[in-house]
Amino acid sequence: MTASDWNKIMKQLTKKPAKQQKFLKHNKPNDRKFGVAARKCERCGRFGAHIRSYGLNLCRHCFREIAVELGFNKYS
Repeated sequence: MTASDWNKIMKQLTKKPAKQQKFLKHNKPNDRKFGVAARKCERCGRFGAHIRSYGLNLCRHCFREIAVELGFNKYS
């Protein structure tokens, strides 16, 4: 089931709460436990190139922007 199919079905079921609950019970996607889409950047929401060291949870783009503010120095 694609994302557009999911959104279309959920839009149709908004007026039928009992059927919507049953649909969600059987067709809701599972939370990701591993892989690229398991974690996203806390600052911008990107999924790829994630830095978790020191509990940062930032993508590499955001890390480069605020590294100096966090106290990291660039050598070379």
